[in-house]
Amino acid sequence: MPDSAFIIFIVFGFIWVAMGAVAVIALFKSEGQKIRLDKWGLLVTIPIIIPIVIVLLYQVIKPLIE
Repeated sequence: MPDSAFIIFIVFGFIWVAMGAVAVIALFKSEGQKIRLDKWGLLVTIPIIIPIVIVLLYQVIKPLIE
């Protein structure tokens, strides 16, 4: 039960990330630009995503190792 606040926080975090991604896509599409992800997009995206994934995996695995 004490982890329920953490779970609610994570769920709202995912909702905000999804809303931000949809907003960026809508902004690009409104100007008629094609959505593409080239090497520079990956260069920016990967360093942002990797730490988030590592932290979330650690939080999931932590109770299993203790």
